[in-house]
Amino acid sequence: MCYNNQEIYKTRKVAEVMNDMRFDTQVTPNEENTPKRPPLDKKAFKKKFKKEGRRVRGISPMAGVSPYIMVERNDAQNLIRDTLRTDKIDRYIKEKQRQGMTNFSIMHYLMASYIRAVAQRPAINRFIRGQKVYTRDHIEICLTIKKEMTLESPDTVVKAFFTPDATAEDVYYELNRIIEEYRNDPGGSFDNAAKIVNYIPGVFKKFVIWLLKLLDYFGGLPRFLTKLSPFHGSFFITSMGSLGIPPIYHHLYNFGNVPIFLSFGAKYRQNRINDDGNVERRSYVDFTVVMDERICDGFYFASALKLMKGMAKNPWILDEVPEVIKDIR
Repeated sequence: MCYNNQEIYKTRKVAEVMNDMRFDTQVTPNEENTPKRPPLDKKAFKKKFKKEGRRVRGISPMAGVSPYIMVERNDAQNLIRDTLRTDKIDRYIKEKQRQGMTNFSIMHYLMASYIRAVAQRPAINRFIRGQKVYTRDHIEICLTIKKEMTLESPDTVVKAFFTPDATAEDVYYELNRIIEEYRNDPGGSFDNAAKIVNYIPGVFKKFVIWLLKLLDYFGGLPRFLTKLSPFHGSFFITSMGSLGIPPIYHHLYNFGNVPIFLSFGAKYRQNRINDDGNVERRSYVDFTVVMDERICDGFYFASALKLMKGMAKNPWILDEVPEVIKDIR
């Protein structure tokens, strides 16, 4: 990279960063005059994601052996840092906001671009359980939200469920629905479940956690628990830009099965020389990805990452329903 992150972030005020990323990790007030989608059929929605995943049996011998060699997820995590040019993304975001999606932000864009990458590169939606490779036919995205951006405000993890053919608009309205549910029930279902565990005395609590890990290894955890758990999912995304710091390399959790963790920082601008030799002002955002290398090989993952980055040249493609490629059997 030809720039210094410390210099970039020294010149930015936290207040400006908060303004740029105002929605990404904060619950915002109710939107007025926002187009509403038809009411969600919750029964059909829950039925669609009843099963967490299916076993992948057509993998290569190396892919089948590696989970036994790299037993823990932390043994197998790879880290990468990259930069995304956001000039066209910024125009896309402003267009969405003019259409009534007033809180549409780069968080929604990144979630939508990941979902589109899964539609074309389904192996990045795999996970490891019990040293065996599984894949999901749906997508579970985890993110942390705070009711207010203050030190005292509690935070919680929420999960959004999508099908691989979801568009950016689907992402926006589904995330808004989840935020609204959290507003009506502060803390959420996961916090309520964690609160019950906290009532258990320390020694017995350790046994309960051990039992949950054992059940998880053999796929015996009830589905309602894996739906609540922030440690089970396709993808975890977090905004460091809303905190005024660069993106971090967030570790993967050994418990559960989340195979990818993406962190992104604040948007910034730099002068660059274009192909005509003229200086132009460009917009960028830095991001990091930590991934479980056991789910797919490096060539495949690089292809998926390039696909995600390539969407920045034409973000409007996220408004189209894609053709979905199924993972191997």
